[in-house]
Amino acid sequence: MARQKISTGAAIAIVATGLFLTLLTTGLLMSYQTISSGGTVTTVNIEIYLDSNYSQNATFISWGFLRPGENVSRMLYIKNSGTVPVTLTMTTESWQPTNASSLMTLTWNVEDTVLDAAQSTEAALTLSISPATGNLGDFGFNIIITGTEQAA
Repeated sequence: MARQKISTGAAIAIVATGLFLTLLTTGLLMSYQTISSGGTVTTVNIEIYLDSNYSQNATFISWGFLRPGENVSRMLYIKNSGTVPVTLTMTTESWQPTNASSLMTLTWNVEDTVLDAAQSTEAALTLSISPATGNLGDFGFNIIITGTEQAA
């Protein structure tokens, strides 16, 4: 039985079609959602900065584009500019839309840390996004970082 040869052009067309179908199938099986966001930082009894040189006040944190199931961290630099030690705490409020607070969690690594007078520290804030964000798109919330004076 004689074998027929296919032309180089036909072979290239077959390989290209196979690659296209593979990429198309991969694209159909992969899914993600882009979420943009922002937040406002409010401080009490302390100063918060975006940089380790303590020159850029932290008044807004951009979380960028987020995917469901993702954890994203941002660094802040905290300075106790007072004359007494303070205990650091963080809360959030004013989530927009309101259901965003059930789809993501903000934590940090310095909760209840005592910061002595004139002392500084680095803090990592981590925003954890639920794998099931539904139709959540843009969101925002306020971050309140408090330095509570230590009882004498």
